[in-house]
Amino acid sequence: MKANKLLEKIGAKIPDPVIIFIILYVLLLFTTAVFGGSSFSIDADEYTIKNMFTTENIRWIFDNALLNNWLGYAGGIVGTILIVMFGIGTAEESGFLSTLIRRAGANVSDKLLPFVLVLLGILSNIATDAGYMILVPLAGLLYAGIGKNPIIGMAAAFAGVSAGFSANLIPATVVDVVIGTNAEAFAESQGVPFVSYRGDALNAATMNYYFMAASTVLLVILGGLVTVKIIKPRLEKTSWQLPEGISREEFSVSKKEKRALWWGGAGVLVGLIIAAALFFGPLRSYTGENGKTVTPFSDNIILIITLIFFLGGLFYGFAAGKFSSASDVIAAMSKQLGSMGYVLVLTFFSYNFLALLGYTNIGAYITYAGANLLQLIGADWPLVLIVAFILVTAFIDLFVGGLTAKWMLLGPIFIPMLYRVNPLMTPEIVAAAYRVGDSCINIISPIMTYAGVILMYMRRYKPEFTIGNLVSVMAPYSGIFLVAWTVFLGVFVLLGLPLGF
Repeated sequence: MKANKLLEKIGAKIPDPVIIFIILYVLLLFTTAVFGGSSFSIDADEYTIKNMFTTENIRWIFDNALLNNWLGYAGGIVGTILIVMFGIGTAEESGFLSTLIRRAGANVSDKLLPFVLVLLGILSNIATDAGYMILVPLAGLLYAGIGKNPIIGMAAAFAGVSAGFSANLIPATVVDVVIGTNAEAFAESQGVPFVSYRGDALNAATMNYYFMAASTVLLVILGGLVTVKIIKPRLEKTSWQLPEGISREEFSVSKKEKRALWWGGAGVLVGLIIAAALFFGPLRSYTGENGKTVTPFSDNIILIITLIFFLGGLFYGFAAGKFSSASDVIAAMSKQLGSMGYVLVLTFFSYNFLALLGYTNIGAYITYAGANLLQLIGADWPLVLIVAFILVTAFIDLFVGGLTAKWMLLGPIFIPMLYRVNPLMTPEIVAAAYRVGDSCINIISPIMTYAGVILMYMRRYKPEFTIGNLVSVMAPYSGIFLVAWTVFLGVFVLLGLPLGF
């Protein structure tokens, strides 16, 4: 309990990630004033730290702040994220995704229910908050309906949604785009080849897909077993109450919604047919002039996945009566984009900081110094580096929320640094290690965005339930996921298996 309160106090004193990047930007400026003109060498290449208080460099700051450093960063990733939200937003605002979750969760046997809840939690990550706002309370209601402690089901769902955050069976999710596209930019900024440890060219949006799909199976099995073997025995005999005003009808699927689901499925099928036509037609692979294979379909997988979700949501929305005109569809997309306001603010300051880090060569120096230190202490084995980076990410996750913010802090430093220490630490391995460390700790971090929401849901059934109780219940998921997922990544690397395509 004391440890939980200490973490809460520390987390409360850490400023918002936007403020952190503003502070880092200012500190970086003054650092260049002190060390400007200093030179160092990396692999026979000479670097000089630039003083940003010269007239020329001050002009660079203002000339590049908007187009190059922010909107143009990583090939325009800000625009890519917004486009993805067109498809996801339509599917979510139409009710297609939430109805799928309710429909799937309400027709499962008692024995399979814990495993299905973890799976649905992982898959729900394609939508912004559907897992937290729909699946977790639904899980509680399902368990209450069979006379079992609702917190058992809610814990399983919460573990899937948050501890399995990076895993998924669907490629090119928003997380894949954010992690992969930025990883490519971090690598290119310091001359790190964007190829896998097997020597294959990487596709930013799918470079971790095989590992994440396999991880979904692993986490579903582990999450279900933890629920059955640890959480259920601990909670099944504890008291709970069924609050007034909560009814199973609240999460039931109406006949109209069931019919609409068939239309939503038809929309997805149309999207898949279009994708197949593109794969075998205009976007089929071919050999370029330089003799290398060009893969237009894989290169545009983000737009294709977006189209599939858009059509599923579109068909469902009209069938369910959520949409009655094109204006309603546009309003649905606009609403989702409106929720991206914080992302725009965060990326403006973080991308300008990262651009400055590269332009001044301070980033290259941090890479140089860090790599030399790791080599000096003998920490240059790939598995040691993977475990160490996962633990660093997990520790920071206790105090700094938000996958994007942490990746902006850690990625530009560790992707080039770990590659310099050992060339087997290629961008997709570092990215996969980050995703493992970032996901597993979410459910025991008191400053996690949805911790208060989950606590509120659980207090409906047990009013005296505290944040300490929540952390205690979720800790087995967190610890077992972290250890097993880390070992799983190590096995992939030891066996030389591709992490993605």
